[in-house]
Amino acid sequence: MQTTGLWNKTLKAATALPVVKVNRIEFIQKELAPYCTSEQIALAISDSPTKVLTKSQLNKIANGCINWHTTLVCSASALSGLPGGWFLAAAIPMDIAQFYAHIFALIQKLLYLYGWADLQDEKGKLNDETANTLTLFVGVMMGSREAVQAINTITKALAEQAVKRLPRVALARYGFYNVAKQVGKWIGIRLTKDSFAKGAGKVIPLIGAPISATLTYWTFKPMASKLKKQLDSNLE
Repeated sequence: MQTTGLWNKTLKAATALPVVKVNRIEFIQKELAPYCTSEQIALAISDSPTKVLTKSQLNKIANGCINWHTTLVCSASALSGLPGGWFLAAAIPMDIAQFYAHIFALIQKLLYLYGWADLQDEKGKLNDETANTLTLFVGVMMGSREAVQAINTITKALAEQAVKRLPRVALARYGFYNVAKQVGKWIGIRLTKDSFAKGAGKVIPLIGAPISATLTYWTFKPMASKLKKQLDSNLE
């Protein structure tokens, strides 16, 4: 119960940060502008960017998003590591929240790039269904087989629909709310370990900053790569 609660608190704290809010239409327009005509961009918005981008262009944009958020999250992590041990109690929660805020922002960008519908509701909010979807994708990024199986099934169900939308029906039909809950509990266990490891690097003033940034890099980049690999496999 504690580990599930820890993930829910992290989810709530991270989604409250401004970086999490990604406007799907604005993102597609900005990223596709160097490669596509206005007509192609309109098609990408109404259907999927994969309809108008080459594989090389898709990879370039996706890798650019990954590198951008890796740089930002490592910089934030280094700053939170600067004060040293006296700041330990406050730094870990914010560091973790910032880390997952960038994870959630990256998930949205890559999903939109690979043809998913807007994860925000009509009011521009990330609701409970979105939270479950994000949880499953974080599970994929951390290597959860249950999360991978769930996402594969959801992707297949979405591919069979004429219009892609947030998979509320798929989540309910296949019992993925329960899977998301179990994945959230599993993530909570991992969070407990990560908090300790990153906290240890902050205890030594000044040295803590590069250690924290390095730990963040070697956590964030592999997670991002797993997400892209999953989306590439679903696209085939």
